[in-house]
Amino acid sequence: MKDNQDKETRLHETPQTPGEHKTAKPASAWKRLLAKKWAYPAIYMAAAAIIISLMWLYQGADGGKTPGKDLGLQTGKTGQETVQKNNDPDALPVNGTVEQMRWPVTDPSELNTAMSYYDNAAGPEEKAAAIIQYGDTSYPSTGIDLVREDNQTFDVLAAKSGKVTAVEQSPVVGNLVEITHADGLVTVYQSLDEVKVAKDAEVKAGDVIAKAGRNDMEKDVGVHLHFEVRDGENTVNPTSLLPK
Repeated sequence: MKDNQDKETRLHETPQTPGEHKTAKPASAWKRLLAKKWAYPAIYMAAAAIIISLMWLYQGADGGKTPGKDLGLQTGKTGQETVQKNNDPDALPVNGTVEQMRWPVTDPSELNTAMSYYDNAAGPEEKAAAIIQYGDTSYPSTGIDLVREDNQTFDVLAAKSGKVTAVEQSPVVGNLVEITHADGLVTVYQSLDEVKVAKDAEVKAGDVIAKAGRNDMEKDVGVHLHFEVRDGENTVNPTSLLPK
């Protein structure tokens, strides 16, 4: 009976083709390694470490240049604040520090403010005093007007170092000079006489750029300097940036 059972078992076994191995070929060691859950993360980490090491070696061979300088950026400090600004090749360097704005005149104590900047946060009286009437239209003052008590002319100085980006003659605001500075601010000087700078000239803070004169828009003010500060398309109250 036992022989019959063994014979029946052999009849039900799957026949092997000639040359077929009786045991399966074991998986390769590489496939077994990749089958591990930690295999791919480990490979990525090793590749990242190699890339970072190559970057450090490249920076060392390049003289220690910082990525910021390669992108045309430089940093400077004012107090405890770090300021990042465009390194404009056309602007004068400021030796790593932010240049403070100065008054656009030699001695501000000798001058009066005939017109203030129109401030939306000011009271009704201050706002009314900062309105310019020209013809039948009222305009908010976008700067300050500086005058002498004797109505005499005076030197107009560059408030900061920079590049002269405009010199124009307007029938309304008079002669105009615009200076663009390394920090992105733009100072505008209107109602000028005897302009001494040309477009694209480089100036330093305190350089004489013109004399105070007259214009048609504010002819009632007499001889004066209309001084503006712009940040992009917006005007800024100059007194908030000038020394007290």
